[in-house]
Amino acid sequence: MSHVEDELNSQPECWARAAGEAPRHAAVLPGAGERVAIVGCGTSYFMAKAAAGLREGSGQGETDAYAASEFPHGRPYDRVVALTRSGTTTEVLDLLGRLRGSIRTVAVTADPATPVATAADDLVVLDFADERSVVQTRFATTALTLLRAHLGLHTGTAVADARTALRAPLPEQLVGSTQFTFLGRGWTVGLADEAALKMREAALAWAESYPAMEYRHGPISVTTRSTATWMLGDAPDGLARQVRDTGAAWVAGGLDPLAELVRAQRLAVAVAAARGLDPDRPRHLTRSVILDAAALHEG
Repeated sequence: MSHVEDELNSQPECWARAAGEAPRHAAVLPGAGERVAIVGCGTSYFMAKAAAGLREGSGQGETDAYAASEFPHGRPYDRVVALTRSGTTTEVLDLLGRLRGSIRTVAVTADPATPVATAADDLVVLDFADERSVVQTRFATTALTLLRAHLGLHTGTAVADARTALRAPLPEQLVGSTQFTFLGRGWTVGLADEAALKMREAALAWAESYPAMEYRHGPISVTTRSTATWMLGDAPDGLARQVRDTGAAWVAGGLDPLAELVRAQRLAVAVAAARGLDPDRPRHLTRSVILDAAALHEG
């Protein structure tokens, strides 16, 4: 079994532990009414998008999400939350350094023995969700579960559905698809983005993601019989029929959306295996992107 398979299989236990520990971190996580930005890179950025959607959608305060390199300096926030598994990502550390003394920052990380421990004002450590694989699975979803629980939006259903997602067989025809499209609405748009990234990283697959209502505004035109279109969350009326009319496979997201992401992670590993790829060693990727100063600020 690959590292990524072992790690994605451990997610129900990681989520339950993170939810249980959320009250302990309440003092350093955003309070209701605060104006907040959540930042990250790659997978962590997509989890930031999902967390921002959950927080603002539940009326707990204005919340934006940014790739760390695209943070709009000069825009006022009460707190910035940085998601960083490794604690060494250059763009995140650079941003935290620039914000020091002006905006309160908290980093959620898997490794406290890294530069992020001193770069952020506050630290939340999820070392039990750290990973050996380059491809992120459990740290990302565990960090999102922590934030979801802090917002009062996590339930035991998510953990139970994650166990179902790990048990139930994937539809056989999906592994043979050549194009994968993931759709979301509201906070699950970030999950759709992450599902597509997993397919690209682990399986070198043609994978895209869109807000579900936007799919009909152009992207559906490239959908074919070899496409799998996967909905994370509730689908807009009529969309499933339109997708099936193209000949594509439609996958309805019947589980908690975060558990649906677990199913998509499993699909990425299965497609990688079918193509003879090692999902633990994705092409051109490393566990953390560490740049020199010239590369960080070029252009």
